[in-house]
This record gives sequence, C-alpha cells and structure tokens, in this order.
Amino acid sequence: MFSKEESRILRETFWTSFGKSFPRKWILYNTKIKGFSFKFDFDTKQALVSLDVESDLENRINYWEKLVALKSILQDDYLPDAIYEETFYLDNGKEISRIYVPLEGKVSIHNKNSWQEVMVFFNDTMSRFEAFFEEYKDVIKS
Repeated sequence: MFSKEESRILRETFWTSFGKSFPRKWILYNTKIKGFSFKFDFDTKQALVSLDVESDLENRINYWEKLVALKSILQDDYLPDAIYEETFYLDNGKEISRIYVPLEGKVSIHNKNSWQEVMVFFNDTMSRFEAFFEEYKDVIKS
C-alpha cells in the first residue's frame, strides 16, 4: 500500500518517463472540436487510451452518430479492439460518450515493471487513434 504522497510521486515519475521515452506532441485536447478530446488513463487497475465526447447533449449526439458511422473503418483499419460506449460515466458522475482501447493484462501505475509495456501501448494506440482522427476529422466536424 502506498501513501498518497508516494502514489503521487510514482504517477509523476511515470508521466515524466513516458514523455521522455516518447517525445512528441499529442493532439489530446487540441482537436479543434469543442468537447472532443483524446486521453491517456493509467491507474492501479488498468491502462487505456480514449476518445471522449463531453459536449452538450445535442453536439454529443451529433458527433457520436458520425463516430458510429465510422466504426467499421476505425476497427478494421486502425484499432480492432476499440470499444464504443455511448453512455459512459466518469468518476465525478459526468455522463460522456467514449471510444476506448484498454490494455489487456494486469498493469498498475504502482508497479514499475509494467510501465514499459504501458508506454509502448500508449504510443502505438494513441498514434493509431490520431491517424484515424486526422483522416476523418472533416467528416466528424461536418
């Protein structure tokens, strides 16, 4: 069991190491679409990469319909393990729509032995997510 401070230091060390190991500018929040963002998530139970749609309901529905229409392309050409969840609740209770790819297997941000595997997964998966977005962003925005 780690104290809050030890956990904070481990998280900070992981993200610093990831940035040094894979130094590039990720799109993340800079999609030019309001409420549309890419995220890395790594905690004590799992690691995943996601595309979150957090807009107001009308925009969320609009974007979600376009993402669903592109589902076979995303899964066939980019991310075969992508999971679509139209209704997803964040820890704070906020309802969003999410497409995500989890890392299969047992990983924990508290276990440095799993860090390299997670970093490679993050780099590969986010790169493919971003390639899909770059190719189809005009369709999504329209």
